[in-house]
Amino acid sequence: MPPFALASFTSASRFVNGFFDDTFAGVHQLSWFDWALLIPYFSILGLLSVYGLHRYATIHTYFKHRKKKVDVASASFIELPAVTVQLPLFNERYVVERLIEEVVKLDYPKDRLQIQVLDDSTDDTHMFAEALVERYRNMGHPIEYLHRTNRNGFKAGALQEGLKTATGEFIAIFDADFVPPQDFLTRTIHHFTDPEVGVVQTRWSYLNRNHNFLTEVEAMMLDGHFILEHGARSRAGLFFNFNGTAGIMRRSMIDDAGGWQHDTLTEDSDLSYRAQLKGWRFVYMPGLDCPSELPVEMHGFQVQQSRWAKGLTQVARKLVARIWKADIPWRVKIEAFLHLTPNVSYPLMIVVSALMLPVMIVRFYMGVWQMVLIDFPLIFASFWSISAFYIIAYRELHPKTWKRALLLLPMLMMVGIGLTLINTRAVLEALFGVQTGFVRTAKFGSGVTRKTEEKKYRGRSGWLPWAELAVGSYFVLMVAFAITTYNFLAVPFLALFVAGYYWAGLSTLYSEQQDRMRWMRARKLELLKS
Repeated sequence: MPPFALASFTSASRFVNGFFDDTFAGVHQLSWFDWALLIPYFSILGLLSVYGLHRYATIHTYFKHRKKKVDVASASFIELPAVTVQLPLFNERYVVERLIEEVVKLDYPKDRLQIQVLDDSTDDTHMFAEALVERYRNMGHPIEYLHRTNRNGFKAGALQEGLKTATGEFIAIFDADFVPPQDFLTRTIHHFTDPEVGVVQTRWSYLNRNHNFLTEVEAMMLDGHFILEHGARSRAGLFFNFNGTAGIMRRSMIDDAGGWQHDTLTEDSDLSYRAQLKGWRFVYMPGLDCPSELPVEMHGFQVQQSRWAKGLTQVARKLVARIWKADIPWRVKIEAFLHLTPNVSYPLMIVVSALMLPVMIVRFYMGVWQMVLIDFPLIFASFWSISAFYIIAYRELHPKTWKRALLLLPMLMMVGIGLTLINTRAVLEALFGVQTGFVRTAKFGSGVTRKTEEKKYRGRSGWLPWAELAVGSYFVLMVAFAITTYNFLAVPFLALFVAGYYWAGLSTLYSEQQDRMRWMRARKLELLKS
């Protein structure tokens, strides 16, 4: 054998021997302290795996009921009923014109239609939106403007206030960043010929899906929700939620369920579960998509997701006991529980992260094969369930380009990791009953050039990016330890945590630095002009 080949073989042998080296197996006896680390660590991982296995169950349910037709109503109205379209706003200067312009194009008899602009704005959106409504009303459109001088109840309060003057038997709702298709009402309204139907929810699509990697990942995440989760639950007769926009509901259902309540930040999920517990049936139309706008910056996305995480946990805290006591099938109860509680995984992940390094040190003495036997089921239940879930959802919606999901998957993992800290705070606030205000997601209009004045629409991140960088650095130590102890299987997973936390922290700090620089340049120009 040539010398260079012998050297290569020796190096490779050393690597393999180190990789499967069980030298310390059986030498070190686990102490009570070791068990105090290992038991909670693996107990939490086991609990997290339950939600991973639930993803597999959702995939199975989706394919089991995939062929059921849900888009076509069983009958049609002879005379179209009256519909009120509600447009809740709060400081939506950059998207309100597009919203109103598209809503007045809805294909529905004007004498059967009422459009309410429910504006809680505290900035110049108020005057701008009021002028827009006046212009369209003068053009003959059935549109009216309602402005509250307070934000009592936030969005839920605005919707409930609008119901006082709503004339429609059915209520359609669109958030400010949505662009409803012209045939939205004519395609959804006939489902209500069934008197048991309370809500028709349509699928979201995205105006700025390809804006950057982040928006692609956000779209991929939401597609998982709308394709697999909604698709599986609706077809299998399980509870699912109205998403607060791009849907239409029966007015009598809202009243029967107790109206819009604002003791949670996800008033849509709250009303959905109260209504379904009353016996109302929800319909999902995946074939009708309603375009919307995704957050283009990481902190804006984090704010949106933390609001949803807190709100859903608040709904769980409020309604889980009622769900367990309800006279509904056990499979519906279990699915509802798993739907409302997945965000508890975020604080659990923080605990796992804190324990990971000391557990890695303890496990160094356990032997490679023992670790593999423990790790493989957990990886299958967590990492691979996420991968399968989002790749399948992507393929269902984009069958010709589904392989791009493989490229986006590591980015999706990183973005999910970047939500851990802010969502942990949100979940803990919900569990301990800490009330906070409704923080809007900044929207600037798809394709709009960034403006200096947009800064006022973005919340400040505060301590969050620095905490993310600190946690990312902790994972760097774990990567180094894994390499020095030949635990190479762990390195790719740990590296994802490093990349996720660093990306979240650095991208937020970079965006805020750019904001400051733009503001300073604008101020200099103003001073020069004066």
